[in-house]
Amino acid sequence: MTATPRGRFITLEGGEGAGKSTQIACLRDWLEARGRSVLATREPGGSVGGEMVRRLLVEGPADRWDGTTEALLHFAARRDHLRATVWPALKRGTWVVSDRFADSTRAYQGYGHGLDLAMLDRLYEIAVGDFRPDLTLILDLPVEVGLARAGRRRGSETRYESLPRAFHDRVRAGFQEIARREPARCAVVDSDRETERVARDIARIVAERLGA
Repeated sequence: MTATPRGRFITLEGGEGAGKSTQIACLRDWLEARGRSVLATREPGGSVGGEMVRRLLVEGPADRWDGTTEALLHFAARRDHLRATVWPALKRGTWVVSDRFADSTRAYQGYGHGLDLAMLDRLYEIAVGDFRPDLTLILDLPVEVGLARAGRRRGSETRYESLPRAFHDRVRAGFQEIARREPARCAVVDSDRETERVARDIARIVAERLGA
């Protein structure tokens, strides 16, 4: 009996208002049109336990947690997400597309809040091990544009948006540094453009790098 090929794990990263949710929907449709089984998910969240932790992280006042507490909560949610959702789907041969993964923790809690990056690496090893995304797409745009977009959204998940502008500048720089350090895994996409143009660039990158 032929073994089922392992699925691929694609993550979309970026600051507030980068358009990740919209582009994930476009990418899912594009992959499904090519015969791929696709699961779209998110972090924090993506599992029963992950969604419970998500509410703690994205709702409430900005000073609800310090950076270390945020990191611990993110990795707890991430472990449950991987165990309950991502790893089983990949084993079935499904392509998993996630709105955020560990690069967000590195950018937001590491570069944004100034946590020790080596400490975040240790947490990653404990919670995730040697598992890595097959491809990470970093949606990049000016901070002021992203925050303006995010400000037009309705809902209660505004905790990170309300942090100071300087924090978001550090987050953007963090994502750019991650991409520079890992060019084989990461691709930066200019998301300050029309949705269709961004989606075409993403599809091209996925086709070139993963053979979709």
